[in-house]
Amino acid sequence: MSKECCGNEQTAVKQQAHSHGKEQHDHDHDHDHNHDHGGGSVAWYRTSEFIMCVVSLVLLLTGILLDHTWLGFKGYIRLGFYLLAYIPVALPVVVNAWRTVIKGDIFSEFLLMTIATVGAFYIGQYPEGVAVMLFYAVGEVFQDAAVSSAKGNIKSLLDQRPDEVNVLENGILVRKAAATVPVGTILQLKPGEKLALDGTLLSETATFNTAALTGESKPDTMVKGDDVLAGMINLNTVTDVKVTTPYADSKLSRILELVQNASAQKAPTELFIRKFARIYTPVVVFLAIGICLLPYFFVANYVFDEWLYRALIFLVISCPCALVISIPLGYFGGIGAASRNGILFKGSNYLDVMANVKNVVMDKTGTLTKGVFAVQEVLIQPGFEEKELLQWVNAIEGKSTHPVATAIREYLGDTAQPLEVTGLTEIAGHGLQGRVAGKELLVGNFRLLKKFNVSFDISAENIPLTVVAIAVDGRYAGLITIADEIKEDAQQAIKELNDMRINTVMLSGDKSSVVKYVAERLGVEEAYGDLLPEDKVAKVKAIRAEKGSVAFVGDGVNDAPVIALSDAGLAMGGLGSDAAIETADIVIQNDQPSRISMAVRIGRATKQIVWQNITLAFIVKGVVLLLGAGGLATMWEAVFADVGVALIAIMNAIRIQRKQF
Repeated sequence: MSKECCGNEQTAVKQQAHSHGKEQHDHDHDHDHNHDHGGGSVAWYRTSEFIMCVVSLVLLLTGILLDHTWLGFKGYIRLGFYLLAYIPVALPVVVNAWRTVIKGDIFSEFLLMTIATVGAFYIGQYPEGVAVMLFYAVGEVFQDAAVSSAKGNIKSLLDQRPDEVNVLENGILVRKAAATVPVGTILQLKPGEKLALDGTLLSETATFNTAALTGESKPDTMVKGDDVLAGMINLNTVTDVKVTTPYADSKLSRILELVQNASAQKAPTELFIRKFARIYTPVVVFLAIGICLLPYFFVANYVFDEWLYRALIFLVISCPCALVISIPLGYFGGIGAASRNGILFKGSNYLDVMANVKNVVMDKTGTLTKGVFAVQEVLIQPGFEEKELLQWVNAIEGKSTHPVATAIREYLGDTAQPLEVTGLTEIAGHGLQGRVAGKELLVGNFRLLKKFNVSFDISAENIPLTVVAIAVDGRYAGLITIADEIKEDAQQAIKELNDMRINTVMLSGDKSSVVKYVAERLGVEEAYGDLLPEDKVAKVKAIRAEKGSVAFVGDGVNDAPVIALSDAGLAMGGLGSDAAIETADIVIQNDQPSRISMAVRIGRATKQIVWQNITLAFIVKGVVLLLGAGGLATMWEAVFADVGVALIAIMNAIRIQRKQF
């Protein structure tokens, strides 16, 4: 079982470029403590560690009792008894100390604990030597359990797929292992059963609970042909699903892998603490040597054993476990809490970004609005036959996947005889150009008409709806107005961000009057419309330069340049999009804008817990270091300063996993 601690021997730091060109991040991989598990399971290994701690504790308490009750308990008998108590917990640590020294990591926690406890035995402080190693070993067991629990909680939250499924073969239900089911197989789900593999719905309708994927417990009704994903729970009727993805490649598997690997991208605080520990520990070791030897030259009644004892206390306190253990655990807890709420962080560094973000810049369509457009009005100029013109428009829009094009196609319906479109060109930020039935058509915004010098006598800027302009052979032919619906929780999301004193900005390629109308309804502080993709990049650059860090929220696909430029890119509705999972830094699995402010709250709560642990560790260690150097602290205080503070910090770090956001 991996343990994040100061004694971990580090591999060479891999510099892995971010997928969309951000600055590179250190991928400082966790390694085990060089424990030799002997091929047994992690659970067995942890149990054996615990048993060794119990044996050592019983022998230690027996030894202390004999110290006070048996006059003959002294000399080699006493030493031998305490060695019996010491060896069960010390042996793994001594072995690891030797291994880390061989590999060049001299100042590991293992060596510090070995020197401190062997030194305690040297000066006759047997019970304290055993106690230091025992409590250190207990701390290791708790640390291991805490990390396992954090990772296990996330896995159990996300990966609750059944191991077996009901497969429909020639009309007969056969029970099979989910991992062996090939693509194309038909599964049958009873009410209350959980889907084990991604697939396509074959039944006419079905209702699913998608909480394991989106964090949203509201039932979602699907229709025939819709994609259904592993982890969804069938609620009402018997449902048939055709498998489209192998078990290991399901969306849930990818999400689980993403979250569990998120700890590879370290937050700046983590990286600082690791670097600090590498400097801090050797400095304290040399200070301990100084405490032991330098008084010889300045103190009249120098007693070596007395100053060695002080130096040993200094060594025990010097181990920075409380910091190096609890800080990564705090970030991992934050990632887990976010996952439970349907927010996937691709690295703990993005928790820091969201905690400190100054500006949230949002796309309009699909982020704050539903992106489900409906045609409101069709206005055709005199001299054009409406039915024929709309057939031409439908043929052109049939080549586009834009939500506006979809709305027009749905409004106009399928043409009886499909028309051939030639010379089709999509002009970014403007619209479409092509030839239909021998006519040159322009279908897009009024910027498109201006680009081709088409004159028109209408002021579209003041219409608070999306307007699609049409031109035929260089003549203005009419327009179609389209409206989008604002998401239910968009206003709440903007209010929460504004209350956090985060500047809210809306950027859109839609016309300014529409953007301004939506922004006013939601309370967005700044809004800019009529933007081409390069204009969005320029705006984000300007905001970042003037007002600080930027988190951009979009669809994770069409806004790749802006996401690359921002400090953190958030993709809305990333559940159904592989591209969003690959491109964005943070994936909001459902379509709720309120998760943006929740991501900020989780980031801030994580930062608060991390800094509470840093402050606690530094204050306690600083006080006990001073007391130890002055001869006012014993090994027992040193144990508290090391293991006690580490355990308190761990308990503080894991509470974020249970916090409600």
